[in-house]
Amino acid sequence: MDKITPHLWYDTEAREAAALYTAAFSDSRIKSTITLDGTPSGAVDVLTIDLTGHEFTLISAGPLFKFTPAISFLVSCETKQEVDRLWGALAEGGAPLMELGSYPFSERYGWIQDRYGLSWQLMFREAPARQAITPTFLFVGDVAGKANAAIEHWTSVFRNASVGEVDRYGSGEEPEREGTIRHGEFTLEGQNFAAMDSAHPAHDFGFNEAISLMVQCETQEEIDYYWSRLSADPKSEQCGWLKDKFGVSWQITPRAMTAMLESGDKAKIARVTEAFLAMKKFDLAKLEEAFQGGPSSR
Repeated sequence: MDKITPHLWYDTEAREAAALYTAAFSDSRIKSTITLDGTPSGAVDVLTIDLTGHEFTLISAGPLFKFTPAISFLVSCETKQEVDRLWGALAEGGAPLMELGSYPFSERYGWIQDRYGLSWQLMFREAPARQAITPTFLFVGDVAGKANAAIEHWTSVFRNASVGEVDRYGSGEEPEREGTIRHGEFTLEGQNFAAMDSAHPAHDFGFNEAISLMVQCETQEEIDYYWSRLSADPKSEQCGWLKDKFGVSWQITPRAMTAMLESGDKAKIARVTEAFLAMKKFDLAKLEEAFQGGPSSR
């Protein structure tokens, strides 16, 4: 089970998106669907899906955030036909960012925003990839040129982390700055990620809460560890969410809370929801007390 899992924020379309993605990707399924009542957005749907062995969480919680290409998902395909099939499934109602075609780095590649605005990079790889879907960060605007610093920071925070192949811009590639990262690979908790810099002035977007990364924690000590090392904006701390110094949103979440919310017991779910909505950093003991109907639920 992945330690770090993407969390996707939709207005009202989480169920629809989950159905689209699990139909488009092979060996995929919807794992769970729950509704949380009494949130600031009212009743919200939360779905957990498995896409080719990778877990994603989707939530319908209102029109507060919009997806941008600052975080995309690179899909490694074993055949060119698979690239074309996924492109067809995701393209309806969407918009291409890089047209489907042949590029120096891949004989079949395309970058597309689907109908909900979520960005996918679809790539044919001749050699089998270790990971089917790789979250990819694009550092633009105020954080252009900071991909290297982010990789160094994140690999220092997470255990079982390493830096892989890094391709850098050379001289004469303006507006890109020499030495910044064209494409860099790294692992966190054994999972693959990638990062890129771009100083192109047309990139008028950035990181936001529409895509966050959930860190699944087993203990309060783990929650405290990641919170203290990642949070850089106290104003953004709420309900287990934080922003790091690069503007990337993370959720530091006790794995046990997922089981609580998927228990099917409406009274227990309501107590846990009420408890976590009042928190910034999650307090696992208080969540467990709320689930059991103890002091924190009164």
